[in-house]
Amino acid sequence: MTGTLTEAQQLAYANAQAADGRVNVDLETDEGMTLNMGPQHPATHGTLRVIAKLDGEQVVSADVMCGYMHRGYEKLCEVRSYPQINTLVNRIDWLGSFANEVPFILAAEQLMGVEAPPRAMWIRTLFFELSRIANLSLFIGDLALQLGAQTPAFYAFRDREFVLNQIESVTGGRFHPNFDRIGGLKDDLPKGWIADTKAAMSRLRAYCDEMEDLVYGNEIFQTRTRGIGIIPAGVAQSYGLSGANLRGSGVDWDLRRDANIGLAYDQLDWKVWTHPDGDSFSRSWVRLQEVREATKMVDQLCDGMPAGPIMAKVPRIIKVPEGEAYVVTENPLGQMGYYLVSKGDTGPFRVKIRTASFNNISVVPWVLRGVYVPDIIAILASLYFILGDIDK
Repeated sequence: MTGTLTEAQQLAYANAQAADGRVNVDLETDEGMTLNMGPQHPATHGTLRVIAKLDGEQVVSADVMCGYMHRGYEKLCEVRSYPQINTLVNRIDWLGSFANEVPFILAAEQLMGVEAPPRAMWIRTLFFELSRIANLSLFIGDLALQLGAQTPAFYAFRDREFVLNQIESVTGGRFHPNFDRIGGLKDDLPKGWIADTKAAMSRLRAYCDEMEDLVYGNEIFQTRTRGIGIIPAGVAQSYGLSGANLRGSGVDWDLRRDANIGLAYDQLDWKVWTHPDGDSFSRSWVRLQEVREATKMVDQLCDGMPAGPIMAKVPRIIKVPEGEAYVVTENPLGQMGYYLVSKGDTGPFRVKIRTASFNNISVVPWVLRGVYVPDIIAILASLYFILGDIDK
Protein backbone atom coordinates (compact mmCIF):
# COMPACT_ATOMS: atom_id res chain seq x y z
CA MET A 1 0.00 0.00 0.00
CA THR A 2 1.46 3.33 -1.05
CA GLY A 3 1.80 6.24 1.34
CA THR A 4 -0.80 5.75 4.10
CA LEU A 5 -1.01 8.62 6.55
CA THR A 6 0.61 8.11 9.93
CA GLU A 7 -1.20 9.07 13.12
CA ALA A 8 1.12 12.06 13.43
CA GLN A 9 0.21 13.23 9.92
CA GLN A 10 -3.51 12.83 10.57
CA LEU A 11 -3.14 14.84 13.78
CA ALA A 12 -1.21 17.52 11.91
CA TYR A 13 -3.99 17.83 9.33
CA ALA A 14 -6.60 18.10 12.09
CA ASN A 15 -4.58 20.73 13.98
CA ALA A 16 -4.08 22.75 10.80
CA GLN A 17 -7.81 22.72 10.10
CA ALA A 18 -8.56 23.77 13.69
CA ALA A 19 -6.05 26.62 13.41
CA ASP A 20 -7.70 27.78 10.19
CA GLY A 21 -11.05 27.71 11.98
CA ARG A 22 -9.69 29.92 14.78
CA VAL A 23 -8.36 32.45 12.25
CA ASN A 24 -11.75 32.54 10.51
CA VAL A 25 -13.51 33.22 13.83
CA ASP A 26 -11.26 36.27 14.29
CA LEU A 27 -12.03 37.46 10.76
CA GLU A 28 -15.74 36.54 10.80
CA THR A 29 -18.04 39.01 9.10
CA ASP A 30 -21.69 39.70 9.88
CA GLU A 31 -22.93 38.00 6.73
CA GLY A 32 -21.22 35.11 4.97
CA MET A 33 -21.25 34.59 1.24
CA THR A 34 -23.48 32.02 -0.47
CA LEU A 35 -21.77 30.23 -3.37
CA ASN A 36 -23.99 28.49 -5.94
CA MET A 37 -22.21 25.72 -7.79
CA GLY A 38 -24.57 24.70 -10.54
CA PRO A 39 -26.89 23.40 -11.62
CA GLN A 40 -24.04 22.14 -13.80
CA HIS A 41 -21.24 19.55 -13.78
CA PRO A 42 -18.99 20.30 -10.80
CA ALA A 43 -16.74 17.22 -11.01
CA THR A 44 -19.76 14.99 -11.64
CA HIS A 45 -21.46 13.12 -14.48
CA GLY A 46 -24.84 14.79 -14.75
CA THR A 47 -26.51 17.93 -13.43
CA LEU A 48 -26.00 18.81 -9.77
CA ARG A 49 -26.26 21.94 -7.64
CA VAL A 50 -24.27 22.58 -4.48
CA ILE A 51 -25.18 25.57 -2.31
CA ALA A 52 -22.24 26.43 -0.06
CA LYS A 53 -22.29 29.10 2.64
CA LEU A 54 -18.82 30.55 3.11
CA ASP A 55 -16.90 32.41 5.77
CA GLY A 56 -14.03 33.83 3.78
CA GLU A 57 -12.74 30.89 1.74
CA GLN A 58 -13.96 28.23 4.16
CA VAL A 59 -17.24 26.34 3.85
CA VAL A 60 -19.56 26.82 6.83
CA SER A 61 -22.33 24.61 5.47
CA ALA A 62 -23.28 22.98 2.17
CA ASP A 63 -26.50 21.66 0.69
CA VAL A 64 -26.75 19.22 -2.21
CA MET A 65 -29.64 19.79 -4.61
CA CYS A 66 -30.41 16.94 -7.00
CA GLY A 67 -33.43 16.05 -9.11
CA TYR A 68 -32.60 18.09 -12.20
CA MET A 69 -32.51 15.05 -14.49
CA HIS A 70 -36.12 13.95 -13.83
CA ARG A 71 -35.47 10.25 -14.41
CA GLY A 72 -38.25 8.49 -12.48
CA TYR A 73 -36.95 4.97 -13.14
CA GLU A 74 -38.93 3.32 -10.37
CA LYS A 75 -42.33 4.41 -11.70
CA LEU A 76 -41.32 3.83 -15.32
CA CYS A 77 -40.47 0.23 -14.41
CA GLU A 78 -43.99 -0.30 -13.07
CA VAL A 79 -45.59 0.39 -16.49
CA ARG A 80 -43.28 -1.83 -18.55
CA SER A 81 -42.85 -5.54 -19.14
CA TYR A 82 -39.84 -7.33 -17.68
CA PRO A 83 -37.85 -7.41 -20.98
CA GLN A 84 -38.51 -3.70 -21.49
CA ILE A 85 -37.22 -2.85 -18.01
CA ASN A 86 -33.85 -4.38 -18.86
CA THR A 87 -33.36 -1.65 -21.48
CA LEU A 88 -34.44 1.05 -19.04
CA VAL A 89 -32.19 0.20 -16.09
CA ASN A 90 -29.12 0.22 -18.38
CA ARG A 91 -29.26 3.98 -18.12
CA ILE A 92 -29.17 4.42 -14.34
CA ASP A 93 -25.39 4.40 -13.98
CA TRP A 94 -24.67 4.76 -17.67
CA LEU A 95 -20.93 4.20 -17.33
CA GLY A 96 -21.43 0.70 -15.88
CA SER A 97 -24.68 -0.17 -17.61
CA PHE A 98 -24.52 -4.00 -17.78
CA ALA A 99 -23.98 -4.13 -14.02
CA ASN A 100 -27.36 -2.41 -13.57
CA GLU A 101 -29.13 -5.22 -15.38
CA VAL A 102 -27.83 -8.03 -13.19
CA PRO A 103 -29.55 -7.39 -9.81
CA PHE A 104 -32.90 -6.78 -11.50
CA ILE A 105 -32.65 -10.01 -13.51
CA LEU A 106 -31.54 -11.94 -10.41
CA ALA A 107 -34.56 -10.63 -8.45
CA ALA A 108 -36.95 -11.72 -11.21
CA GLU A 109 -35.26 -15.13 -11.46
CA GLN A 110 -35.54 -15.54 -7.68
CA LEU A 111 -39.32 -15.01 -7.84
CA MET A 112 -39.67 -17.36 -10.83
CA GLY A 113 -37.50 -20.08 -9.28
CA VAL A 114 -35.22 -19.98 -12.33
CA GLU A 115 -31.45 -20.39 -12.24
CA ALA A 116 -29.23 -19.43 -15.17
CA PRO A 117 -26.88 -22.17 -16.47
CA PRO A 118 -23.26 -22.11 -15.19
CA ARG A 119 -21.89 -20.72 -18.46
CA ALA A 120 -24.39 -17.85 -18.39
CA MET A 121 -23.49 -17.12 -14.78
CA TRP A 122 -19.78 -16.95 -15.63
CA ILE A 123 -20.40 -14.69 -18.64
CA ARG A 124 -22.57 -12.43 -16.47
CA THR A 125 -19.75 -12.15 -13.98
CA LEU A 126 -17.26 -11.45 -16.75
CA PHE A 127 -19.35 -8.62 -18.22
CA PHE A 128 -20.04 -7.28 -14.74
CA GLU A 129 -16.30 -6.83 -14.25
CA LEU A 130 -15.81 -5.42 -17.75
CA SER A 131 -18.41 -2.80 -16.82
CA ARG A 132 -16.48 -2.07 -13.64
CA ILE A 133 -13.25 -1.58 -15.60
CA ALA A 134 -14.91 0.69 -18.17
CA ASN A 135 -16.46 2.75 -15.40
CA LEU A 136 -13.54 3.12 -13.00
CA SER A 137 -10.81 3.53 -15.62
CA LEU A 138 -12.61 6.64 -16.84
CA PHE A 139 -12.95 7.89 -13.26
CA ILE A 140 -9.16 7.88 -12.79
CA GLY A 141 -8.57 10.15 -15.77
CA ASP A 142 -11.57 12.33 -15.01
CA LEU A 143 -10.47 12.92 -11.40
CA ALA A 144 -7.11 14.20 -12.64
CA LEU A 145 -8.93 16.45 -15.12
CA GLN A 146 -11.00 18.03 -12.33
CA LEU A 147 -7.75 18.91 -10.58
CA GLY A 148 -6.26 20.55 -13.66
CA ALA A 149 -4.41 17.70 -15.42
CA GLN A 150 -5.77 17.14 -18.93
CA THR A 151 -3.46 14.40 -20.26
CA PRO A 152 -4.70 11.56 -17.96
CA ALA A 153 -8.24 12.09 -19.25
CA PHE A 154 -7.07 11.46 -22.82
CA TYR A 155 -5.28 8.31 -21.65
CA ALA A 156 -8.48 7.15 -19.91
CA PHE A 157 -10.68 7.64 -22.97
CA ARG A 158 -8.04 5.97 -25.16
CA ASP A 159 -7.74 2.77 -23.12
CA ARG A 160 -11.40 2.47 -22.11
CA GLU A 161 -12.12 1.94 -25.80
CA PHE A 162 -10.45 -1.48 -25.63
CA VAL A 163 -13.01 -2.57 -23.02
CA LEU A 164 -15.98 -1.03 -24.84
CA ASN A 165 -14.88 -2.77 -28.05
CA GLN A 166 -15.12 -6.15 -26.31
CA ILE A 167 -18.54 -5.35 -24.85
CA GLU A 168 -19.81 -4.17 -28.23
CA SER A 169 -18.49 -7.18 -30.12
CA VAL A 170 -20.77 -9.48 -28.08
CA THR A 171 -23.79 -7.35 -27.16
CA GLY A 172 -23.97 -4.90 -30.07
CA GLY A 173 -24.00 -1.95 -27.67
CA ARG A 174 -21.13 -0.01 -26.15
CA PHE A 175 -22.90 1.91 -23.39
CA HIS A 176 -26.25 0.14 -23.19
CA PRO A 177 -25.80 -3.55 -24.00
CA ASN A 178 -29.28 -4.87 -22.97
CA PHE A 179 -27.65 -8.31 -22.92
CA ASP A 180 -28.96 -10.00 -19.77
CA ARG A 181 -32.14 -12.07 -19.88
CA ILE A 182 -34.32 -13.79 -17.30
CA GLY A 183 -32.88 -17.31 -17.35
CA GLY A 184 -29.58 -16.44 -19.04
CA LEU A 185 -28.17 -14.24 -21.79
CA LYS A 186 -29.08 -12.97 -25.23
CA ASP A 187 -26.12 -14.51 -27.09
CA ASP A 188 -23.01 -16.62 -26.58
CA LEU A 189 -19.43 -15.38 -26.96
CA PRO A 190 -18.14 -15.20 -30.56
CA LYS A 191 -15.08 -17.08 -31.75
CA GLY A 192 -11.80 -15.39 -30.85
CA TRP A 193 -13.41 -13.08 -28.30
CA ILE A 194 -11.67 -14.55 -25.25
CA ALA A 195 -8.18 -14.08 -26.71
CA ASP A 196 -8.98 -10.48 -27.66
CA THR A 197 -10.37 -9.80 -24.18
CA LYS A 198 -7.25 -11.11 -22.44
CA ALA A 199 -5.15 -8.85 -24.67
CA ALA A 200 -7.34 -5.90 -23.68
CA MET A 201 -6.89 -6.74 -19.99
CA SER A 202 -3.13 -6.67 -20.43
CA ARG A 203 -3.49 -3.21 -21.99
CA LEU A 204 -5.62 -2.00 -19.06
CA ARG A 205 -3.06 -3.18 -16.52
CA ALA A 206 -0.44 -1.15 -18.37
CA TYR A 207 -2.84 1.82 -18.20
CA CYS A 208 -3.08 1.42 -14.42
CA ASP A 209 0.71 1.44 -14.17
CA GLU A 210 0.82 4.64 -16.24
CA MET A 211 -1.78 6.31 -14.03
CA GLU A 212 0.04 5.30 -10.86
CA ASP A 213 3.16 7.09 -12.09
CA LEU A 214 1.53 10.01 -13.89
CA VAL A 215 -1.25 10.83 -11.41
CA TYR A 216 -0.92 9.11 -8.05
CA GLY A 217 2.82 9.72 -7.82
CA ASN A 218 2.40 13.38 -8.74
CA GLU A 219 3.23 15.81 -5.93
CA ILE A 220 0.50 18.28 -6.90
CA PHE A 221 -2.14 15.53 -7.02
CA GLN A 222 -1.11 14.26 -3.61
CA THR A 223 -1.20 17.78 -2.14
CA ARG A 224 -4.73 18.29 -3.50
CA THR A 225 -6.07 14.95 -2.22
CA ARG A 226 -4.12 13.78 0.86
CA GLY A 227 -5.81 14.79 4.10
CA ILE A 228 -8.63 16.41 2.10
CA GLY A 229 -12.21 15.31 2.73
CA ILE A 230 -11.45 12.74 5.43
CA ILE A 231 -14.44 10.49 6.20
CA PRO A 232 -13.84 8.25 9.24
CA ALA A 233 -15.08 4.65 9.03
CA GLY A 234 -17.89 5.22 11.53
CA VAL A 235 -19.18 8.26 9.64
CA ALA A 236 -19.03 6.41 6.31
CA GLN A 237 -21.10 3.55 7.74
CA SER A 238 -23.61 5.83 9.43
CA TYR A 239 -24.31 7.64 6.15
CA GLY A 240 -24.74 4.38 4.24
CA LEU A 241 -21.70 4.78 1.99
CA SER A 242 -20.65 1.77 -0.05
CA GLY A 243 -18.12 0.73 -2.66
CA ALA A 244 -14.73 2.44 -2.75
CA ASN A 245 -16.08 5.33 -0.66
CA LEU A 246 -16.52 2.88 2.21
CA ARG A 247 -13.43 0.77 1.56
CA GLY A 248 -11.39 3.98 1.22
CA SER A 249 -12.25 4.61 4.89
CA GLY A 250 -10.75 1.27 5.88
CA VAL A 251 -13.97 -0.80 6.01
CA ASP A 252 -13.34 -4.26 4.54
CA TRP A 253 -16.77 -4.93 3.02
CA ASP A 254 -17.59 -6.05 -0.52
CA LEU A 255 -20.84 -7.76 -1.55
CA ARG A 256 -19.04 -9.81 -4.18
CA ARG A 257 -17.33 -11.64 -1.34
CA ASP A 258 -19.67 -11.06 1.62
CA ALA A 259 -23.05 -11.92 0.04
CA ASN A 260 -24.30 -14.77 -2.11
CA ILE A 261 -25.44 -12.82 -5.16
CA GLY A 262 -25.72 -15.64 -7.70
CA LEU A 263 -22.53 -14.92 -9.63
CA ALA A 264 -19.18 -16.70 -9.96
CA TYR A 265 -17.05 -14.64 -7.55
CA ASP A 266 -16.72 -17.47 -5.05
CA GLN A 267 -14.92 -19.50 -7.70
CA LEU A 268 -12.26 -16.85 -8.38
CA ASP A 269 -9.04 -15.86 -6.63
CA TRP A 270 -9.21 -12.14 -5.92
CA LYS A 271 -8.68 -9.51 -3.23
CA VAL A 272 -10.78 -6.74 -1.66
CA TRP A 273 -8.72 -3.54 -1.46
CA THR A 274 -9.05 -1.02 1.37
CA HIS A 275 -7.18 2.10 2.51
CA PRO A 276 -7.23 3.40 6.10
CA ASP A 277 -6.94 7.16 5.55
CA GLY A 278 -10.51 7.96 4.43
CA ASP A 279 -9.42 10.97 2.35
CA SER A 280 -9.84 11.88 -1.31
CA PHE A 281 -6.57 10.15 -2.22
CA SER A 282 -7.53 6.86 -0.55
CA ARG A 283 -10.93 6.67 -2.25
CA SER A 284 -9.39 7.13 -5.68
CA TRP A 285 -6.46 4.81 -4.89
CA VAL A 286 -8.86 1.99 -3.98
CA ARG A 287 -10.58 2.38 -7.35
CA LEU A 288 -7.25 2.14 -9.15
CA GLN A 289 -6.54 -1.16 -7.39
CA GLU A 290 -10.06 -2.40 -8.19
CA VAL A 291 -9.45 -1.87 -11.90
CA ARG A 292 -6.29 -3.97 -11.64
CA GLU A 293 -8.10 -6.66 -9.65
CA ALA A 294 -10.99 -6.73 -12.13
CA THR A 295 -8.62 -7.38 -15.04
CA LYS A 296 -7.25 -10.40 -13.17
CA MET A 297 -10.78 -11.68 -12.52
CA VAL A 298 -11.66 -11.30 -16.20
CA ASP A 299 -8.58 -13.37 -17.13
CA GLN A 300 -9.66 -16.11 -14.70
CA LEU A 301 -13.22 -16.07 -16.05
CA CYS A 302 -11.92 -16.38 -19.61
CA ASP A 303 -9.63 -19.28 -18.72
CA GLY A 304 -12.19 -21.21 -16.66
CA MET A 305 -15.30 -20.58 -18.76
CA PRO A 306 -17.53 -23.69 -18.60
CA ALA A 307 -19.19 -25.12 -21.68
CA GLY A 308 -22.93 -25.58 -22.03
CA PRO A 309 -26.10 -23.60 -22.75
CA ILE A 310 -26.54 -19.90 -21.98
CA MET A 311 -30.33 -19.97 -21.36
CA ALA A 312 -32.51 -21.92 -18.96
CA LYS A 313 -35.98 -22.98 -20.02
CA VAL A 314 -38.35 -20.04 -19.46
CA PRO A 315 -41.80 -19.22 -20.89
CA ARG A 316 -41.93 -17.15 -24.06
CA ILE A 317 -44.18 -14.62 -22.31
CA ILE A 318 -42.59 -13.74 -18.97
CA LYS A 319 -45.01 -13.62 -16.06
CA VAL A 320 -43.33 -13.45 -12.69
CA PRO A 321 -45.27 -15.23 -9.90
CA GLU A 322 -46.75 -13.19 -7.09
CA GLY A 323 -44.24 -12.34 -4.36
CA GLU A 324 -41.42 -10.00 -3.48
CA ALA A 325 -37.62 -10.17 -3.64
CA TYR A 326 -34.65 -7.94 -2.83
CA VAL A 327 -31.28 -8.51 -4.51
CA VAL A 328 -28.13 -6.40 -4.05
CA THR A 329 -24.86 -6.45 -6.00
CA GLU A 330 -21.50 -4.68 -5.66
CA ASN A 331 -21.74 -2.34 -8.64
CA PRO A 332 -18.87 -0.11 -9.82
CA LEU A 333 -20.15 2.78 -7.68
CA GLY A 334 -21.13 0.63 -4.68
CA GLN A 335 -24.19 -1.23 -3.47
CA MET A 336 -27.11 -1.42 -5.91
CA GLY A 337 -30.31 -3.20 -4.86
CA TYR A 338 -33.69 -3.89 -6.46
CA TYR A 339 -36.76 -4.50 -4.35
CA LEU A 340 -39.26 -6.15 -6.68
CA VAL A 341 -42.96 -6.74 -5.90
CA SER A 342 -44.94 -8.88 -8.34
CA LYS A 343 -48.68 -9.52 -8.57
CA GLY A 344 -48.22 -12.27 -11.18
CA ASP A 345 -48.39 -10.01 -14.23
CA THR A 346 -46.09 -9.39 -17.20
CA GLY A 347 -44.63 -6.39 -15.38
CA PRO A 348 -43.80 -5.61 -11.74
CA PHE A 349 -46.36 -4.09 -9.37
CA ARG A 350 -43.73 -2.06 -7.49
CA VAL A 351 -39.99 -1.46 -7.96
CA LYS A 352 -37.69 0.24 -5.47
CA ILE A 353 -34.08 0.85 -6.49
CA ARG A 354 -31.28 1.35 -3.98
CA THR A 355 -28.57 3.09 -5.99
CA ALA A 356 -25.03 3.62 -4.71
CA SER A 357 -24.72 7.29 -5.65
CA PHE A 358 -27.91 8.33 -3.85
CA ASN A 359 -26.45 7.21 -0.53
CA ASN A 360 -22.90 8.24 -1.33
CA ILE A 361 -23.81 11.92 -1.76
CA SER A 362 -25.62 11.96 1.59
CA VAL A 363 -22.28 12.57 3.29
CA VAL A 364 -21.50 15.70 1.20
CA PRO A 365 -22.90 18.27 3.71
CA TRP A 366 -20.87 16.63 6.48
CA VAL A 367 -17.59 16.26 4.59
CA LEU A 368 -17.64 19.76 3.04
CA ARG A 369 -18.05 21.52 6.37
CA GLY A 370 -14.86 23.42 7.17
CA VAL A 371 -13.01 22.76 3.90
CA TYR A 372 -11.73 25.43 1.53
CA VAL A 373 -13.46 26.32 -1.74
CA PRO A 374 -10.82 24.72 -4.05
CA ASP A 375 -11.16 21.46 -2.11
CA ILE A 376 -14.88 21.17 -2.90
CA ILE A 377 -14.18 19.93 -6.43
CA ALA A 378 -11.52 17.46 -5.27
CA ILE A 379 -13.87 15.97 -2.67
CA LEU A 380 -16.89 15.74 -4.98
CA ALA A 381 -14.76 14.13 -7.69
CA SER A 382 -13.30 11.60 -5.25
CA LEU A 383 -16.79 10.55 -4.06
CA TYR A 384 -17.58 9.74 -7.71
CA PHE A 385 -21.31 9.70 -8.28
CA ILE A 386 -23.37 9.51 -11.45
CA LEU A 387 -26.47 11.71 -11.45
CA GLY A 388 -28.56 9.12 -13.29
CA ASP A 389 -27.77 6.92 -10.29
CA ILE A 390 -29.22 9.61 -7.99
CA ASP A 391 -32.24 11.03 -9.83
CA LYS A 392 -34.00 7.68 -9.99
